[in-house]
Amino acid sequence: MMCRNKLFDWKMLPVESYDIPVVSVGNITCCGTGKTPHIEYLIRLLQDKFNVGTLSYGYGRTSKGFVLGNSKSNHCDIGDESLQYVEKFDVNVAVDKNRRNGIKQLQKHSEKLDCILMDDGFQHRFVKPGMSILLTDFHNLYVNDYPLPTGTLREFRAGAERADIIIVTKTFSVFSPITKRRLTDLIKPKEHQQLYFTYIEYGDRVSLPGLKHQPERKKRYNTIVLFTGIANSYPIQEYLRKYCSELILIEFPDHHKYSKRDLEKIKSTFFDVFSKNKVIITTEKDAMRIIKTDLVELIQDLPIFYIPIEVKFHLEGSKSFDKQITDYVRKSKKNR
Repeated sequence: MMCRNKLFDWKMLPVESYDIPVVSVGNITCCGTGKTPHIEYLIRLLQDKFNVGTLSYGYGRTSKGFVLGNSKSNHCDIGDESLQYVEKFDVNVAVDKNRRNGIKQLQKHSEKLDCILMDDGFQHRFVKPGMSILLTDFHNLYVNDYPLPTGTLREFRAGAERADIIIVTKTFSVFSPITKRRLTDLIKPKEHQQLYFTYIEYGDRVSLPGLKHQPERKKRYNTIVLFTGIANSYPIQEYLRKYCSELILIEFPDHHKYSKRDLEKIKSTFFDVFSKNKVIITTEKDAMRIIKTDLVELIQDLPIFYIPIEVKFHLEGSKSFDKQITDYVRKSKKNR
């Protein structure tokens, strides 16, 4: 890792920049920092003013090379995160392991493209983004972590200096100036870096698309069966405990590709619960790996919801962040 980064720093490995604004969102921790909801925040911020495109690796897909998402795409074509963007927004969504090729192909397919949001692009140093955003989990700050295999860092902490913006994610909704000062002292952002703090806001429950019968919504349940295939499920666990007496958790690996056996296990767990006031809940990202597949037929008789999430900024940080991003895109677009 150190040698690779040094080769880029010494310009011995090629770095390509682009005349189109490129905003990278990534981390130096192995997953679970909240990249997807932050990309969605950026889409909502920019889509009314600019023609936006997203570029992701496409984790979990079975396709190869460059793929442009559309209304017929499923998670096998473009991955669960990109499918989520396709289902929710009217933007150009593409996946490609080779980010340089992905940017070029995305520009070819959309001549009026104004900016590209590069998902999980912090370690893709062959591309030099115009704006680099680094995310770090409030409960697992990179400054307290170590590289693999001792810790969960993809590279050394010093790599964070490449970021223009650092966002501490998944903080508590109540956030004091004392906590802000403590985190700022821990992270010690450089002069060129802006530090922001975000928290998760949960939306209304959404019934899983494809079900013939809409399940009944209740304010509280005796039992909630939660199944997840994401890196960190602790935030949604804490959120759901307020709405039930018993929370049963079924965990799968991150980006897990669900099978009939998995769905049978979820059904069996649900029917074994000795209560009528019960429900099954999952995350929006997990739902993307089930919809538009044959698996939906196996769960027609189950009350299943997913819960969408959004990120919110603390201490009026959204005003400063929004201005920083829109000013960069507008200025870079004008200079093209």
